[in-house]
Amino acid sequence: MNCSRRLTDTLYWVGANDRRIALFENVYPVPRGVSYNSYLLLDEKTALFDTIDQAFTHQLLENVSSVLDGRSLDYLIVNHMEPDHCASIADILFRYPGVKIVCTAKAANMMKQFFEFDVDQYVVPVKEGDTLSLGVHTLTFVMAPMVHWPEVMVTYETTEKILFSADAFGSFGAINGNIFADETDYKNQWLPEARRYYCNIVGKYGPQVQALLKKASRLEISMICPLHSLVWRKDLDWLLEKYSRWSSYEPEEKTVLIAYASVYGHTEQAADAIAARLAERGVPNIAVYDVSKTHPSYILADAFRCSALVFASITYNNGIFCNMETLLHQIAAHNLQNRTVAFLENGSWAPVSVKHMTDTFASLKNMKVLEESLTIRSSLKNCQGDCLEALVDSIFQSLA
Repeated sequence: MNCSRRLTDTLYWVGANDRRIALFENVYPVPRGVSYNSYLLLDEKTALFDTIDQAFTHQLLENVSSVLDGRSLDYLIVNHMEPDHCASIADILFRYPGVKIVCTAKAANMMKQFFEFDVDQYVVPVKEGDTLSLGVHTLTFVMAPMVHWPEVMVTYETTEKILFSADAFGSFGAINGNIFADETDYKNQWLPEARRYYCNIVGKYGPQVQALLKKASRLEISMICPLHSLVWRKDLDWLLEKYSRWSSYEPEEKTVLIAYASVYGHTEQAADAIAARLAERGVPNIAVYDVSKTHPSYILADAFRCSALVFASITYNNGIFCNMETLLHQIAAHNLQNRTVAFLENGSWAPVSVKHMTDTFASLKNMKVLEESLTIRSSLKNCQGDCLEALVDSIFQSLA
């Protein structure tokens, strides 16, 4: 059955929604699923923008065939060669053997790695600023390397001012009927998943995203069509501001994230005490996470939101508790910067986790590690109240 959606008089969404998937990229939980977006533009020539995941190739072909309604497909624009967007390329070629593939030279080389067909026979390579006329519509190609693969480009349609943005401006979550962001309560229902998507998928490449935003600022954009999630036609400045903040590693809020690793509850108790005292001082929207209960992708996303980070870990095998170590590795791998960081350790006989946690952050830029830290021997004692208050005061002052 045709499940395409009309976006403008000439542009159609021809993708699919995956609500069965448990882990995106076999790493990130997606309880609300994910969409694989592909777009078809009709003019004197027709152009398909990217394909979708192999599991939904049949749906893509049915959607494309229905929208074309007997017409041929002239161009396949490949903005990104990740398999959730390129897996159906060979199937499109089999169905439409006269199609030309428009992509970067690096994408063409990757295509040869994924597929057995004669890539050079089909590919029209493009570089920065090249254009392609479809008739009324003209496509301009903008290079976006490392957002988040090296072959990536985005495509700008100059007549209707549409940006086909590859993996930029997407989100986790399947599309539930309402395909435009302005048809949803985006800030409450979608923003946390959009932030989690950005931070985990693209977050490491802030400078490259900044370079793309600079190029985008020179374009008049009326619609953004990402490869995942909702299409944007309103409030584009709000979306661009979020990406500018995330990609420059500037926190969204002056608040605190507290992540703790606790086995028998004593370190958790100390983390709760810190959270309570910060709340008494008026700090809003504090986030507290058990690193053994919550997937690191959620905690990393809140670390991008918050200006101060507190990590509380037991000593385990003479180091950091394993799940805390995983989280800290993910934070370092995603290049987080410009935060205030505080540490708390617990150890019944040889607490050393603060040293190891501090070492993890040594390579990150502009991370202010507070001199105040707190060491617990098995459990937090009343006599340590002054030390706890000193740590809380230092965290609170960093929010000013």
